[in-house]
Amino acid sequence: MSVWNPDNIRDVAESVGIATLGDEVLIALSSDVEFRLSQVLEEAFRFMRHSKRTTLSTQDITHALRMLDVEPLYGYESTRPLRFGEASIGPGQPLFYVEDEEVDFEKLINAPLPKVPREISFTAHWLAVEGVQPSIPQNPTSADSRNQELLPKGSGANSTLAAISGNDAVTVKPLVKHILSKELQLYFEKICSALLDETNDEYNVAALASLRSDPGLHQLVPYFVQFIAEKITHNLKSLFVLKQMMQLTSAMLDNESLYVDPYVAAIVPPVLTCLVSPRLGSSSNRLEHYPLRSLAASLLGLIATKFAKSSHTLKPRLARTCLKHFLDPNKSFAVHYGAILGLQAVGGREAVRVLIVPNLKEYGKLLQEAIEGNTPAKADAEMAVGAVLGVLEKLEDVNSTRLTNGYAVNDRENEKLVEKVGELVGSRLVAMGRPHLVQAVLED
Repeated sequence: MSVWNPDNIRDVAESVGIATLGDEVLIALSSDVEFRLSQVLEEAFRFMRHSKRTTLSTQDITHALRMLDVEPLYGYESTRPLRFGEASIGPGQPLFYVEDEEVDFEKLINAPLPKVPREISFTAHWLAVEGVQPSIPQNPTSADSRNQELLPKGSGANSTLAAISGNDAVTVKPLVKHILSKELQLYFEKICSALLDETNDEYNVAALASLRSDPGLHQLVPYFVQFIAEKITHNLKSLFVLKQMMQLTSAMLDNESLYVDPYVAAIVPPVLTCLVSPRLGSSSNRLEHYPLRSLAASLLGLIATKFAKSSHTLKPRLARTCLKHFLDPNKSFAVHYGAILGLQAVGGREAVRVLIVPNLKEYGKLLQEAIEGNTPAKADAEMAVGAVLGVLEKLEDVNSTRLTNGYAVNDRENEKLVEKVGELVGSRLVAMGRPHLVQAVLED
């Protein structure tokens, strides 16, 4: 037996044009209506409880209908509770209705008009620029953030709750925000210790391989950049540490998953230090630091190529720095070596043609004086000559063949070459036996 009155079903059926319904059909429909209503109310009560309320609202009914894939009722949305009135249309037949609010037309007519609302508009502002929050009115100030961090949290935040729990005398310290997880901190420590371990090459290779391929190291990038700067600053006499830091920089640049653009300004100084620093490593072997300078030059070229689009002034600034060290006669030949390689790595053939070749004649005199004088700087001068010849080779057309079929540089070309690049560099170029390279230098 259904609680729902079958007469209501008959009234609805007659309103939609169904004149006759059997009693069995009415009883079946009444049971089904009762089941559907209880299902809707059960879901609505669930929404009410999850909302921490004790009063059922029309919004709960709407959510319940949507949950049951039923089109919700429209027109019953209200921010205030509905008041229902009761009227009797016969013995035992009450009728419930929503009471309408009575409005006094005199007050409504004499009431002042509301203010015209402002037109809807949208504005945009920067929440953060490269991780830094700009100081604008739309963003919270650092003082506000600090005050929020210092607010007591937990059971001690409320004096009443603290007294109930017995913790009213406990001082609650502000929470400390940890930037790195314990796993990332452990990973950072292991990578740093492996890179600085001279006795285990296997750990070094594994650490660098992980840095080149691991995609989850975004939070560690500023820590690695700071680590590189600190180690290079305090270990200029240790070529092993300097080389490892350059390898670490190379691994970070090779990792396509890392966004290194904001840290380019902090990466370049350590690389330039290893490139043009006057003293690197111990003084026992004067030539052992040159491979480190070559590695730093290749890294500088990689940085200039990879980040030229994001920083249009990067290449000119790097080229200007290297040119300044190259043109300074008071610098050592080791510094000149790094500056020459750096210029070629940053600017390519154009930098060699425009910045290096026009200065070779005067620079050749400085080299020749050191080589012929048998000074302690002779070995460094020879390395600088090798760097000059190496970058001049970049001027040779890659499509030109080295098979010259007996062709040699004639006296006229030799004079032009000496006039352009100086006697020392010119004679070394001729001795290389590559006429196409000589012609490329003369054409430039």
